[in-house]
Amino acid sequence: MPVELRKEGRIAYITLNRPEARNAINGEMASTMEACLDEFENDDDLWVGILSAEGKVFCAGADLKEVNAGTGAALATKRGGFGGIVKRERTKPLIAAITGTAVAGGCEISLSCDLIIASTETVFGLPEVKRSLVAGAGGLFRLPRMIGMATGMEMILTGDPVSAERAYELGMVNKVVPVDQVLIEAKKLADRINANAPLAVQASRRVAAKALTASDEELWKSSGKAFGEIVGTEDFKEGPLAFIEKRPPNWKAK
Repeated sequence: MPVELRKEGRIAYITLNRPEARNAINGEMASTMEACLDEFENDDDLWVGILSAEGKVFCAGADLKEVNAGTGAALATKRGGFGGIVKRERTKPLIAAITGTAVAGGCEISLSCDLIIASTETVFGLPEVKRSLVAGAGGLFRLPRMIGMATGMEMILTGDPVSAERAYELGMVNKVVPVDQVLIEAKKLADRINANAPLAVQASRRVAAKALTASDEELWKSSGKAFGEIVGTEDFKEGPLAFIEKRPPNWKAK
């Protein structure tokens, strides 16, 4: 399968597996990505996902052979958009673990994730203007939001990439490590998240994801609603009880 899902404890490992084509997105990849995300979202035992890729390129964007053949529409799904992911509504945290190049749609896929661990060899870029194309999978607005208007506009208009170290300095990447440490660090981050109450994590993520686009009034309402949803859960009772009893909490996601 061009996109595969493996479960390990509370973590879902989703892997782009078309290295012979630089993991360029075709119709089959988009549909299988959507299926993997469905499985991740619907499995109550999975709390955090890690998205990675086989090969030296995380994702080179769209499969231009399909675009030139007039089948480019198949590169997107109705719910997920390009690659079955960039417009996908999710409830659970997703970490991008990037060991290779992430350009064009590959950069846009990484921007659709919640957190990014990158390798020292990774570069990010939106080179579409160099090919008389437009980055249509969210990069034109997510990138400036993430790294600021000045540098975001420079990357978009020149098409020139930036290193993972520069992306880290700009606040786009959470950590930069050697290639062989990327998945290890991503798992460490997932474990840190999974140490917390999963429903509270999901509710907090839902509000924080809108921090740069919604008004303060909307965010106050969303925060209050999120807190109200958590109050009635078993985990809401377990948190203080575990603290009082001086033991690790036993989260149930209920």
